Amino acid sequence: MIIYIDENDENKRLDSYLSEITPELSRSKIQSFIKSGAVKINSEGKKPSYLLKENDKIEYEIPEAEDISIKPQNIKLDIVYEDDNMAVVNKPSGMLTHPTPLEREDTLVNALLYKFGENLSDINGEFRKGILHRLDRNTSGLLMIAKNNKAHEFLAHQIKEHTITKKYRAIVKGVIKEDEFEINSPIGRNPNQPHKMMVREDGKPSKTIVKVVERFKDATYVELTLVTGRTHQIRVHMKSINHSVYNDTLYGAGQGKVKTDEQVLQSYYLRFTKPFGDEIIELGIKPDEKIDKVLKYLRGL
Repeated sequence: MIIYIDENDENKRLDSYLSEITPELSRSKIQSFIKSGAVKINSEGKKPSYLLKENDKIEYEIPEAEDISIKPQNIKLDIVYEDDNMAVVNKPSGMLTHPTPLEREDTLVNALLYKFGENLSDINGEFRKGILHRLDRNTSGLLMIAKNNKAHEFLAHQIKEHTITKKYRAIVKGVIKEDEFEINSPIGRNPNQPHKMMVREDGKPSKTIVKVVERFKDATYVELTLVTGRTHQIRVHMKSINHSVYNDTLYGAGQGKVKTDEQVLQSYYLRFTKPFGDEIIELGIKPDEKIDKVLKYLRGL
């Protein structure tokens, strides 16, 4: 099996990461495989405590137990675009992008397996078939899916080179005075709370373009363009300027008067080059239920 590490798994211990993707094996068993040389990082042996880096290439020969397979489920998919090599789906809020050791059902990957079967890339392993990039569980919107490994590599290169345009809608706390501006603040993992990210000097360069769409008494409706694509980038950047995303309790917004399942944030626009040529695909979707619900309240409708 060959897996390439993306920024979401950076800084995880090698043994911890392998435990996540092969949960049927004990940590001690995995550590013994690593020490035996059955696991290579960029063609070299590493210790179990090795901290993963973005774009690391993991090659391993750990035997997979029978229950590693993920169950296809007949879950309705909102397919916005599809061709022979890829698809773009509109992921609903509340759905995990891919299974985890603790949650193996009702994810986008379960639905993709039912819809496309084996016609999905497997570069990122069984748990992430077809998955090129992720959205948080409670963030809705557009996600690209690769149907084969060549398409995966073609699209992943665009993601790495930041040539894909990704735009989001959000409602944030407080009134933003500037009409349009950039946030250039490096982002890294929070050392005290590893499940969270934070602005830190030694983090990765991160850039978000913020454009005001509509202002309210104590909130602002914004369009956000990701120039980079760090984990939780929008949520961390907006918190850093004291305008946390509405209902984002993880990053300090708290629950507003309008209750939703966490952050009011939607990936609504994608612009990318179609595999395997130079045709440009542009896709956009309407505001989701959470955004509509909060906007109606704020507008007094």
